[in-house]
Amino acid sequence: MSTDNNKQARQATKGKVEVGDRAPGFTLPTQAGTQVSLSDFTGKKAVVLYFYPKDDTPGCTAEACAFRDSYEVFKDAGAEVIGISSDSAESHKQFAGKHRLPFILLSDTDGAVRKRYGVPTAFGLLPGRVTYIIDKEGIVRHIFSAHFAPEKHIAEALKTLHSFNEGQG
Repeated sequence: MSTDNNKQARQATKGKVEVGDRAPGFTLPTQAGTQVSLSDFTGKKAVVLYFYPKDDTPGCTAEACAFRDSYEVFKDAGAEVIGISSDSAESHKQFAGKHRLPFILLSDTDGAVRKRYGVPTAFGLLPGRVTYIIDKEGIVRHIFSAHFAPEKHIAEALKTLHSFNEGQG
């Protein structure tokens, strides 16, 4: 137990989540205006948590639509997809409606969750694009960062989910 506590203490001070860490908890508003917590999924589903820069920009739209097009595959793999950006819940509502996004978008307007996870910026200006694969127990199993290859996040996430699902089967 103390090993877990030490790891959590190190994580809190280093400000960057790594593979093997317990994913930092959060509660944020969705595009529907309800609150969602990471703990809502613990013990139930794996979570594909992806941070993206901004609603309705070309790269972010391509990434969101790729997650949309593979959403059933993620569900079949026992995972929920959750996108986070600093856009407002209203912006997320319009973005999700326009592109028929079936998954949760969370509004981290002050960037606190992005900072807690240690998501880097691109060129020191743009919010980064990073995907975290979190297992049912809340442990980060894979991290993928590729700012200019948004569609690759989907393939990486699915590959990771399949690998740890095979290990359980």
